[in-house]
Amino acid sequence: QVQLVESGGGLVQAGGSLRLSCAASGRAFSIYAMGWFCQAPGKEREFAAAIARSGGTYYADSVKGRFTISRDNAKNTVYLQMINLKPDDTGVYYCAAQYRKNIATRWDEYDYWGEGTQVTVSS
Repeated sequence: QVQLVESGGGLVQAGGSLRLSCAASGRAFSIYAMGWFCQAPGKEREFAAAIARSGGTYYADSVKGRFTISRDNAKNTVYLQMINLKPDDTGVYYCAAQYRKNIATRWDEYDYWGEGTQVTVSS
C-alpha cells in the first residue's frame, strides 16, 4: 500500500505557472506508475498526465506541450510542472498510483489516490 499527499496548488493568473508535488510513503515508490488527474466543479475526474516506472510519459491532448510530469524515486515524489495555465485548467488535481500497467489513463485503473490540491486559474 502507498499513501499519497499532494501539494503546490494555488491561485494563478492565466498564462502563469505552478508546480505540483506528490509525496509517497509506504511500499517502494519505484514499483508504481503514477498519474495526475484534474476534477473541475461538476465534472468527472479527467486524465492529465502519467509516468511509467521507467520514466516514460503520456499526456492528455489538452495539456500536451504545457504540462510536464516527472518523478524522483530517491525522494518518493512525482511532480507536475504546469506552464501557460488556462482558466479551463481549474480544478482539484489528484495524484494516483497503480502497478499493473506501464501507463494508465483511466481513473478506475488506479489503486491509490491522494486527497487532491486545488488549482485555480483566473482570466
